[in-house]
Amino acid sequence: MKKGTLWCLLTLLIVASMVLASCSSSTTTTAATTTSTTAVKTTSTTSSVLGPTSTTTSTTSTPISVTTTTTGTGNWWDTLGAPQYGGIMTINNTVNPGLWDPNGGSIQSSLEFLYMDSLFGSDWTANPSVQNYQLTYYDETYVTGDLASSWEFTSPGVLTIHVRHGVYWQNLPPVNGRQLNSADVLFHMNRMAGLGSGYTAPNSYFVSDAWVAAIKTVTAPDAWTVVMTFSTLNPEFILENMEALGCDCTIENPEAVQAYTTTTNTQLTNWHNAVGTGPFILTDFVDNSSATFVRNPNYWASDERHPQNRLPYVSTLKILMIPNLATAEAAMRAGKIDLMDTIPASDAANMKKTNPTMNELAVPLGNGLCIDPRDDLAPFNNLNVRIALQEAINLPQIASQYFGGGCDPSPLPLTSSFMPGWGYPYSTWPSTLQAQYAYNPTNAKALLAAANFPNGFTTDITVDSAAPYQDLIQILQSEFAAINVTMSITLMPHPQFSAFVVTGHHETGLCYRTSGSLGLGYYPIRQLMKFLTGGSSNDMMVSDPKIDTWYATAMNATSVDQIKQIVRDENLYVAQQNYLLSLVQPYAFFLSQPWIKGFNGQYGSTCGTVGPLLGFEYESRFWIDPSQH
Repeated sequence: MKKGTLWCLLTLLIVASMVLASCSSSTTTTAATTTSTTAVKTTSTTSSVLGPTSTTTSTTSTPISVTTTTTGTGNWWDTLGAPQYGGIMTINNTVNPGLWDPNGGSIQSSLEFLYMDSLFGSDWTANPSVQNYQLTYYDETYVTGDLASSWEFTSPGVLTIHVRHGVYWQNLPPVNGRQLNSADVLFHMNRMAGLGSGYTAPNSYFVSDAWVAAIKTVTAPDAWTVVMTFSTLNPEFILENMEALGCDCTIENPEAVQAYTTTTNTQLTNWHNAVGTGPFILTDFVDNSSATFVRNPNYWASDERHPQNRLPYVSTLKILMIPNLATAEAAMRAGKIDLMDTIPASDAANMKKTNPTMNELAVPLGNGLCIDPRDDLAPFNNLNVRIALQEAINLPQIASQYFGGGCDPSPLPLTSSFMPGWGYPYSTWPSTLQAQYAYNPTNAKALLAAANFPNGFTTDITVDSAAPYQDLIQILQSEFAAINVTMSITLMPHPQFSAFVVTGHHETGLCYRTSGSLGLGYYPIRQLMKFLTGGSSNDMMVSDPKIDTWYATAMNATSVDQIKQIVRDENLYVAQQNYLLSLVQPYAFFLSQPWIKGFNGQYGSTCGTVGPLLGFEYESRFWIDPSQH
C-alpha cells in the first residue's frame, strides 16, 4: 500500500521455501512505475463493484450471499480457495491504542487502518514470488490507489492526486455517510502541515515526519483533485514517504475533528469518535482489553483477486490487547486467536508440535542484527581493524547453532536482498568482498598486525537492555578473544542507553542496539540517511564525503532510476568499508489457524504484532472456512 510511514520500525526477507507456491506468474498490476514527471499512475475502477458515484448517501446495504467463485482461473491465487463471507476473526495486538486519529508515526494508533482508508494501497494481485509481501517496502510497480484513484507528477515537485469517486464515510455522526471528496484530503494535509483549514502550524503530533516539512502548498482545484507542491523535486522521496507505512496518509473525517477536538486536546482520543471510510466500523472498545469491529455495509472496495466480491469478508473483527508473549501464545494454542506474528523460532517450533495444523511462515526482522563501532575513533577508524573483527565472527555457526537455522546466515547489505531493484544479495557480491566477511581468525590476526595491533587491543561494548538476543554478545566476546581483542560488556537500561549512545554519542567502543542499520526492508531514501554525516540515526558517527554526496545527489534526482543506482552503489560501498559488523538476520514466525484463508504471507515486522497487517487492510481480504473452524 503505498502508504505507510515509517513505520511502527520496521520493515524483511523470507526463505523461498516458506513462500506459498504460485501456480503461474500471472500478475495483474494496474499500472507500471514511471520515472517521467508527466506519466500518470492509475488504478482500475469498476463502477458496478465500487458502488454509486452520485452524492446520494446509502445507509443500507444489499445482503451479500456467499460467493460462487471457483478456482482454476489460471491465476496464482487459485490455490487459496474460494472466498466466503461471515464469521469472527480474532487477532492479538501488543499495544493498547490511545489514539483514534492518523498516527503521526506512533504505534498508539495501530488500529486506525481498520476504519480509515489511506490514499495509497498495495497491489493485492502481485505474485509473492515477484513482490515480497513480507517487506514493508512496495516497489512503485506494486502500489495501487486506495482513496486516490490515480496520481501523476505534472511537473517536477508537483504531485496531482485524483480522488476516487463513490467512497462514502461510515454512517456515523457527525458525518452521517456523505461522500468523500477532495476537500477531505485537503483538510488532512492542511491539518498535518499547518497550511490552511484553520491550521497555521504543523500539528505537533506529525512534526516527527520529516516529509511533512517538504510540503509547500496543497490545493483542491475541484471536488476530485488535490495538487501538492514540494520543496524537493525527488519523486522517490515524495512517493516513498507518502506511501510508506505510518506516513499519515490515512484520511480522518473533518467533521469529527472539528466536533471532538479542542485547542488543548488536538487529537481524537475517544473511541466513540472513530469514524472513517474503511472496511470496518468500531463498535466497542475496552481499554487494555479488546476492540470490536463489524463489517462496514457500505464499503466501497472489492477484492482485486475476485472483483465481483465486495469487501470485507468477515462479519466481525476482534483485536485483543495482549502484551505478554506467553499469554498470547497460550491463547493461540487454544484457538482463541486466529493470527499471531513475531513469535521467536523456538516458541514457533514448540507450538507447531502441539498444534501441527497451524500454518507457519518464517519472516525476517525488519533490521538485521549488527554491532556498531565508533567509526570516528581509534581503533575503529582503521578499516583493517573493522575487517578483522568481522572475520572473527563465525556467522554460519551462529546461524546453525544459536538460531537453529532460524535465520539467514549471510552477511547483510544495507538494503534487504528481497527489495526488487534496490537490494544487494550476498550471492552477487564480488568474491573478494565475500572473503572479507568469511570466518577467518588467522587472517584477522594478520589484519590487526597490519593495523599496528599485533597483540590485539582492549575495548568495550555498550548493550541496550531492550535489545534482543543479548547472549550473542558473550559469543562475540569469546570469538574476539581468539584474535586477542578483549571486550568488556556494559548493559544499560534502555532510557539510559538512548541518552548515552543515541543522543549523546558518549560510547567510545562498540554498541549493540535494538535494531541494526543493515538488511533494512523499508524505504531507500531513509536508508541513505543511516550513514549521513550528522544524521540522527548515524550511531556509528560515520563521516564520509562520498556518502554525503550520494545523498545530496539522490535528493536532487528527478528519476527513480538515478536513485536506484545510488542505492546500489552505496550498498557496495558500505559493505566494502565494513562500517558496521554484520551479524545475521533472524526470523520471527507468523502462525495462522487452518481456517484462516486468503492469507499467503502478507506481513512486515517493523511495527510489531499485526501492525503491518492492519496497515495494509489485509484483514478485509481474509476469510474464514467454517468447515475447518
